[in-house]
Amino acid sequence: MTSTDATTTAWRNWAGNVTARPVREVSPASVDELAAAVRRAAEDGLRVKPVGTGHSFTAAAATDGVLVRPDLLTGIRGIDREAMTVTVEAGTPLKRLNAALAREGLSLTNMGDIMEQTVAGATSTGTHGTGRDSASIAAQIRALELVTADGTVLRCSERENPEVFAVARVGLGALGVITAITFAVEPVFLLTAREEPMTFDAVTSGFDELVVENEHFEFYWFPHTGNCNTKRNNRSACPSAPPGRISGWIEDELLSNGIFQVACSVGRAFPAAIPSIARISSRALSARTYTDIPYKVFTSPRRVRFVEMEYALPREAAVAALREVKAMVDRSPLRISFPVEVRTAPADDIALSTASGRESAYIAVHLYRGTPHQAYFTAVERIMTTHGGRPHWGKVHTRDAGYLAEVYPRFAEFTAVRDRLDPDRLFGNDYLRRVLGD
Repeated sequence: MTSTDATTTAWRNWAGNVTARPVREVSPASVDELAAAVRRAAEDGLRVKPVGTGHSFTAAAATDGVLVRPDLLTGIRGIDREAMTVTVEAGTPLKRLNAALAREGLSLTNMGDIMEQTVAGATSTGTHGTGRDSASIAAQIRALELVTADGTVLRCSERENPEVFAVARVGLGALGVITAITFAVEPVFLLTAREEPMTFDAVTSGFDELVVENEHFEFYWFPHTGNCNTKRNNRSACPSAPPGRISGWIEDELLSNGIFQVACSVGRAFPAAIPSIARISSRALSARTYTDIPYKVFTSPRRVRFVEMEYALPREAAVAALREVKAMVDRSPLRISFPVEVRTAPADDIALSTASGRESAYIAVHLYRGTPHQAYFTAVERIMTTHGGRPHWGKVHTRDAGYLAEVYPRFAEFTAVRDRLDPDRLFGNDYLRRVLGD
């Protein structure tokens, strides 16, 4: 096993807003090595946390004990074409899984808009995309394997340890260290993406129709403007027609990353310029249509670093909440350089999924890294909580176990399994103490 007994290197997340200084790091090359590392940590009185690629904006993975890096626990264990599943090691980045599945003529049904995360990190925090009928990445899990606090390797599915499976698919790292995940897959298909500008009033007044009429609908509203950019993704019988190399580079790299990076930097230095920049930015992206395999349509590069807060609301509350956010921004001195993202998900059956038991809409707010975010996020959070909002587990929020127990009907079901699997809180940290209680 590759490990260091003492490290002076601080761990930082992708956004740079969370740091941790563990006593030691381990990089186990097998499940047995991981189990041994967990047992040793318990003997040494140290807590254990696995980290993925650090794309969470919360301290969900931070530890002052043993930091588990899953870099060597990667790759596909097996594909079952009869059951249409793939079993993958927990440290595998989603981008590697997507590419490997495509080579096999397979695909996940739905996914988020980036694919840098590990499969375990993405599912454990409830990462999702947008979908009328297809839900989060965690909802596509058919089985998983984890090492529990006593070093036991536990396998769970609907048939094996079902009470654990019901809660562990979005487990926040609180139940053990996930070592492998089995996902449902399907034959690879084509999606046609249609991106086009719309006004804020047109999108919000037609929101329900846009969601119902499209398999995957999302939009971005540019604060300080009445402008939105919409995206509809639907399965297609058309031949593959990806964006042209030059036009794709202009949209996805130059405008969405390069020029946007400059605009954010200027806005941070000169906040008064942000409304003018927003008006220009919101008109820069033109309408386009293209067709490609799913991961090339669902995901896109995100090179501009930011911090983010996202809340899941009952879908019927989304438009009212978004209009309240717009009114708040319009009357406040805030200057917001990042667009607000709106997505949807069907209800699922996972205890701590943000879409657990209810059809949901997501409202996500972002600010450029290094920009003070507290005033904006606090004001938005106040609106979200009045609508019974559930915060994304991997994004900035201030909610605690008392609030979360009220908005998650199955909260006690989760904590009961946690009490059984990790009574001494080997996998605990300050974040879990706040959101789950002790």
